[in-house]
Amino acid sequence: AHVFAYAAAQVKKAMEVTHELGGENYVFWGGREGYNSLLNTDVRKELDHLAAFFRMAIEHKKKIGFKVQLLIEPKPKEPTKHQYDYDAQTVMGFLSYYGLDKDFKLNIEPNHTTMAGHAYEHDVEMCSRYGMLGSIDSNTGDSSLGWDTDQFPINLRDFA
Repeated sequence: AHVFAYAAAQVKKAMEVTHELGGENYVFWGGREGYNSLLNTDVRKELDHLAAFFRMAIEHKKKIGFKVQLLIEPKPKEPTKHQYDYDAQTVMGFLSYYGLDKDFKLNIEPNHTTMAGHAYEHDVEMCSRYGMLGSIDSNTGDSSLGWDTDQFPINLRDFA
C-alpha cells in the first residue's frame, strides 16, 4: 500500500507540473509493470490494479482541468522478462477490456517495436488503423544488444 501511495503521489505531482508548464500530453511509461515468472504472479490482479491506477489518473486529470491526451508507451521487456504493455496491440486490448480506450492513446517508440520482434513500423501502423496513435518517440536502438539504447535515428527508410 505504501509503494502504491508513493507512486500515485508522484504521478499526481508530475501531472500537476505538466499542467502548469502547458504540456500537450502526459505519457505513462511503466517500465516495471510485468513479471519474470508466472509462478509468483497473479496477472489478473496486477492488471486490475493497473486499470484502477489509470482510472485514478483520469479522475485527477479532470479534477485539475488538465486537457491533454493521456498516452501509454508500450515496451516489451527490460527490466522484466515480460511487460504488460508488450506492444501496441497488447496495450489496445488492455485499454479496450478495461474501458479506458476513450481516455488513452499510445506513444510509440519504434525501437520498442523492434524489441518486441516486429518490423520498425508495426506499432505505428496498428495504432493508426485503430485511431489510437497519440505520439511517436522517434529513436532507434542496436538490434544486436536486446535492450533499449535510445539512439538517434540513422536509417532514413525507417523514418520516412
